[in-house]
Amino acid sequence: MGKPYEKDERRGRFAEEARAERPDLAVLCLLIGAEADRAMGEDAVDAGQAELDRLAGLLPFGPHDAEGWARAVADLLGGRYGFHGVAADYARLESSLLPEVLRRGRGLPILLSVVWSEVARRAGAPVYGVALPGHFVVGFGTPERPVLADPFAGGAPLSVGDAAALVAVTAGQALRREMLLPVSPLDVVARVLNNIRAWAAGRPERGDVALWALELSMLLPSRPARLRYEHGRLLVERGDFLRGAAELDAYADVVAAVEPATARAIRHRARAARAMLN
Repeated sequence: MGKPYEKDERRGRFAEEARAERPDLAVLCLLIGAEADRAMGEDAVDAGQAELDRLAGLLPFGPHDAEGWARAVADLLGGRYGFHGVAADYARLESSLLPEVLRRGRGLPILLSVVWSEVARRAGAPVYGVALPGHFVVGFGTPERPVLADPFAGGAPLSVGDAAALVAVTAGQALRREMLLPVSPLDVVARVLNNIRAWAAGRPERGDVALWALELSMLLPSRPARLRYEHGRLLVERGDFLRGAAELDAYADVVAAVEPATARAIRHRARAARAMLN
């Protein structure tokens, strides 16, 4: 796997890519995989890119309309290579890591959608991610006349009516037109990291995963200020009392003007954390 990425190098590249004029979704997701597997090196990230390139090169050459692109990508990825998901994948961290999804052909809907969109994009398809509430899919063509496909189901076609029924079941909502709009690469990355944090939240013994996923989330532009509070709380829980207290105080400074009572309570937690050192 080559020389492992050092932490500063790995995170520096992630932050740089996240702030690029056109962030590369595949690179960011591969770097998340490198954060999960500290033995990965830069060559493994390059290998993931090369695999997406290879798959894109297997798509049939020639003009396609949106329906044709959707069929061609589903035939290749869902049919020939068997990329899909099952319910058990929600319980596996690997299902949120692009290197593992490329290796196993299995993953969460959002990671399979990353594979679909990155392979199709490389081949010239008009493709984008669609964040339906409770289920991520891909769209081909334009948002005004979308051709939807469900990578979790091997690329099965999804009509707008099907999407409406899916949203009603998974989220108890009515489908709105804005739900079919393209999702930006950084929004996809933020959602991937949120999924990882949710996975770790149910496994207290995996606080290490919760911590790195949170710290990567904090490297994204336009991140919620509350991440500082969550970071401080997690550091304290893991016994890093000084850094945790500093983060809690920093968040208290942010909210003091609008939520003074909240700020006082957070500063009290920071003092209690420092007292743990006595």
